[in-house]
Amino acid sequence: MTNMLDWWQLPLLFVTGLAAGFVDSIAGGGGMITLPVLLSMGMDPQQALGTNKLQASFGSGSATWHYARAGTVDLRDCGWGFALTFIGAAAGALTVQQVDPAILKRAIPVLLLAVGIYTLLRPGLGDKDLHPRMNRRGFDFLFGLGIGFYDGFFGPGTGTFWAMAYMLLLGFNMTRATGYTKVMNFASNISSLLFFLLGGKVLFLAGFVMGAGQLAGARLGSGMVIKRGTKFIRPIFLTVVFVITAKLLWDGWRNGR
Repeated sequence: MTNMLDWWQLPLLFVTGLAAGFVDSIAGGGGMITLPVLLSMGMDPQQALGTNKLQASFGSGSATWHYARAGTVDLRDCGWGFALTFIGAAAGALTVQQVDPAILKRAIPVLLLAVGIYTLLRPGLGDKDLHPRMNRRGFDFLFGLGIGFYDGFFGPGTGTFWAMAYMLLLGFNMTRATGYTKVMNFASNISSLLFFLLGGKVLFLAGFVMGAGQLAGARLGSGMVIKRGTKFIRPIFLTVVFVITAKLLWDGWRNGR
């Protein structure tokens, strides 16, 4: 595909970014909206992934800013985790070029399904802050490198895994966990983006138009989370988890026929 876009594609890209930014700032999963649109415009998979990382960086960056301004996230508390997530995502992006991710494609839907069922059966999960079960340094090291690596290597469900880790192991309420998740998503997005930029796999016009939509959508979504809290996040979180799971299972079944 060339870098040329038809005029009618620009508003479509903006609206796609807007919708994805809104959903992603609340519960993750925005890539399920953006990637099919980018691929439908004739981009090869690497171009679509690279352009997606560019526009997603706008959304996660915008959500991080709004959560920080509202006091949901203390950015001074995120430095170590941000750096480790950046490193983990870089390692994942390098590894995926050498290793077939087929094993993860089969395992992740099972893990996501378990997360969804656990959340569904625990209606009080994330209502309030609880006592942490793990020290913060150890948490940042384990999950920054681990989930960061996963996001650079494969990606679907990254926000879900971050949110659950913050709630279950650090005792964060769901609103706070959502805010911190976006900071770490931003780290892995920009880390992965660097590799696509180096490979010349980013279409800038499409990425910037979608990024403008992401900025607006992330502002709307994070504002709703800050205002309404856990009762607003929970149904969207569960919906996203089960939709991602269903999509990955369908893709695996279709490709395995």
